Amino acid sequence: MTVPPPTLVPTPPQTIGPYFGHALPFAGGTDIAPDGHPDTVTVHGHLYDGEGDPVPDGLLEIWQPAPDGTRTGAPGSRRREPAAGHNGFTGFGRVATDARGRWTVRTLPPGGIGYLSLCLFVRGLPGHLRTRLYLPPAQEDSTTDPLLSALPPDRRRTLIAVPTGPHSCRFDIHLQGPEETVFLDFDHGFDHP
Repeated sequence: MTVPPPTLVPTPPQTIGPYFGHALPFAGGTDIAPDGHPDTVTVHGHLYDGEGDPVPDGLLEIWQPAPDGTRTGAPGSRRREPAAGHNGFTGFGRVATDARGRWTVRTLPPGGIGYLSLCLFVRGLPGHLRTRLYLPPAQEDSTTDPLLSALPPDRRRTLIAVPTGPHSCRFDIHLQGPEETVFLDFDHGFDHP
């Protein structure tokens, strides 16, 4: 007598974390700009959930080209040492939020595109979220950038950092709610560097 195989039921999807403390953060992940570079920009902000509460265990990845528009770092590169053809700038950083949902990264202005690509990993989500962080003065570029020009002004502003000093700006990320940041679906035409 043949016994039919048991019916398999899919297991629930896994969420993102909290696995960050062991493998994902790395030394110097907040310092994309080479030490002492005169054009360094400090970008800081908070990560908020749908209730407006800080997310204390989020993780942000930052991807961008160098100021001249080149992409000298290999994808996922964390090299900091100068090497032949490499100035120590990889265009990649990774930063965790602190207990109050704050994060900070030091980088250089991205050449040719005006924005940083962000990938967020947050507990409770089955996948990561992607967005863009436009550095000031992105308001001036809002008619020429395909993404910014496609958004109404109230949604557009969720992607534009606010200046806080000569070489610093603030960019808060809201996962849900009335201030929700625009998140991108790259399967529908908007690509990142």
